[in-house]
This record gives sequence, C-alpha cells and structure tokens, in this order.
Amino acid sequence: MKVLLGICGSIAAYKSAMLVRLLVKEGYEVKVIMTDDACEFITPLTLSTLSKNAVVTSFTTGKGGLWNNHVELGLWADCMLIAPASANTLAKMANGICDNVLLATYLSAKCPVMIAPAMDLDMWKHPSTQSNIERLKSFGNTIIDVEDGELASGLVGKGRMAEPENILDFLRQRAARSDERKHFAGKRFVLTAGPTFEPIDPVRFIGNRSSGKMGIAIAEAAYAAGAEVTIVLGPTNRRPVFAGIEVISVMTAEEMFQETTKRFPAADVGILTAAVADFTPMTKADQKIKKKKGEGMSLELGRTKDILKHLGEHKQAHQKLVGFALETQNGIENAQKKLIKKNLDFIVLNSLADKGAGFQHDTNKITILDKHNNIKKFELKSKKLVASDILDHLEHLWTQDA
Repeated sequence: MKVLLGICGSIAAYKSAMLVRLLVKEGYEVKVIMTDDACEFITPLTLSTLSKNAVVTSFTTGKGGLWNNHVELGLWADCMLIAPASANTLAKMANGICDNVLLATYLSAKCPVMIAPAMDLDMWKHPSTQSNIERLKSFGNTIIDVEDGELASGLVGKGRMAEPENILDFLRQRAARSDERKHFAGKRFVLTAGPTFEPIDPVRFIGNRSSGKMGIAIAEAAYAAGAEVTIVLGPTNRRPVFAGIEVISVMTAEEMFQETTKRFPAADVGILTAAVADFTPMTKADQKIKKKKGEGMSLELGRTKDILKHLGEHKQAHQKLVGFALETQNGIENAQKKLIKKNLDFIVLNSLADKGAGFQHDTNKITILDKHNNIKKFELKSKKLVASDILDHLEHLWTQDA
C-alpha cells in the first residue's frame, strides 16, 4: 500500500518520524510532503531517511526548477494521510485554498484522504474549527479523532494528534474494511463498553476500573468487517479510531439502560461488554457531603436495571445477543447460568485470576460458551485479536443457525 503523508506546521510533527518508521516497518511505501512551517519542527532529511524517498517541500526542486508534479503524487498514492493537520491547513482544505504543494496535492488527489488534526484545546473546540471538520467530512474525507491529554500549551484536554500506533491501527482496519470479505456488511451492531459511575454527590461516585478497551476493540473489528456500529460508552477517555462508529456517551447505569434499549430493536447484534454497576445510591446529595468529626457514613443502595436481561427478554428471532462475564471463581458454572438466565446466544468469560486479563489491560484471556453447549477456550492475546475471535464465533453461530 502506498501512503502519501502530508505534514503541517505543528509541534506534533515530531511524531511524524515515528509514524513514518511504523508505516515502513509495516510494509507500506511512504512518500512525504511538508509545508514550510513543518520544516521548522522537523527536518526533511530525517523523514527522507526514514521513508527512503525524497521529501517534497515545494513545487520545484533545485536551481534547475525541476517540477514536483503534485498531480502525479496524488495518482501514485493509495491513500493520503495528513498528520498532523493544523487548524490553518484544515481551514484552507475546507475552503479550497491552494497556496502550497501539500494543498495542491490534496485538491488533486483521487485516493481516500485521512486527516489527523493537532492543535490546542481551545482551537480544537472553536466553532470555526468544528465547522471546517464537518465540511471536510462532507467532502468524503475521514477524520482520525484527536486524543485527550497534556498539550504543548500546558492545558489538558482534547487536541493531541492521535498517537502513531493508533494511526497505524486505523490504517490497518481501514484496509481490512476495504477487503472484499465484509462478513457483516448490512448488519447493525449495538455495543456497550466501559464503566458506569453512580453519583453519591457532585464529587463522589461508585464506579469500577473498566477502561472500555475490549468493547471498543470489538466495535472497531465489526466496523472493519462492514457493520454499522453504535457503541454506548461509559465514562472513559478512549474512543474508537473510526469516525464512522456512532458513540453515545453516558455516565450512569440508568443512562446506559435507556440508550441501549432504545437502539437494540433496530439492531441485528447486541454485544454488551460494559461493566455496569449492579447497585446505585438510593439518594444523591445535591451538594458535596462534608465529613463530620467522629462520624462515619452509610449508603443505602438499590438495584440498577439489568440491561442484558431486558434485551434477552425482548430479543427477536433474527437477533444475536452476546454478554460478558467477569468472574473470580466458579467461572464456567456462573457463566453457563448467566447464558441461560439472560437468553444469550453466547457469553464471553474472563477471569481476574488470569494474569493479563480483565480491566485496564491491552490483553485478555477468554472462554466462549454458547447456547449449543460449545465451550471454547483461548490463550492470552491482545484485545484486538480477542475481538476477532469473538466475531468469528458470531459468524460461525449465524451460519449454524441459518
């Protein structure tokens, strides 16, 4: 695959060296175009060395005025990736302004264009930037969402360019989605992921350590296989890499119940990975509860609504429903009971007793139990590969039930 990488003037340009290195290591052929401002942050020599191709920085090269044909560059590429894309370049792209070789190449490119913005928090939030983003999407460009974290200004929030590893994952899955074997083309998936936070007062809450990584990995794999995907996501700073995945952000178990049950009737598949609180405080204080000397604190807890059970009770014949069970003991026995009680097609069991499995990890070790009494155990592997195993079993089950 041939990748044409455009680099704009941004402190995030330093990440482009690692991005080029990862792309080349993955087997991509890479050519780089830089704006003048980008050359202030990282040198063309660095990028030409890593990419093993000359870097284009202007319309001509050398004293002889040799033309760098931007049209040919656009035709050469299988995809154009602009990373980092500054607010200035986004604005120019959205309005057809062409005052450098990168923009000229963008305007003449026939290949898919992917854009990884990078800027400060307030610049990213500004209505003009968001308007430009929406306009670029309407042109058919793909936006690789910014990430949350510390920014060059010292502020903390959204605006960081996606990490090179995440951009590489995006390209991998984009390639998988363009594969002719779109196993789930035309299917609608609804997933839940992450924790829920049950408020005690405006400051404190009852929660858990779920990161949402497993559910997001499944959402990305399903989307890559052609599915239309919605993920109801609890409070986590993680997001799917694909802009085409609909993300519904929620906080509490009740919010997750409402959003999931509203969307499931129109879905073909429900996969519920979220670590939903079983209990919530019966009363929530409007103001921060102050501690009093010598006094403890008691909470009266009530049960939350069982999302998985509700969906199982209302599941139609054509729908598939998948649940998760995180156990610390008697895993198989407890998972089998849950499989039957919740009317699931299959359940994914993982255990906190297995090293590298469960909350926060990038890996997981699962066992799948299905309604046909099949039990399949898997070794510890990355959550991205676990997601593929889960979708493979779903596809197998669909064929078996046909």
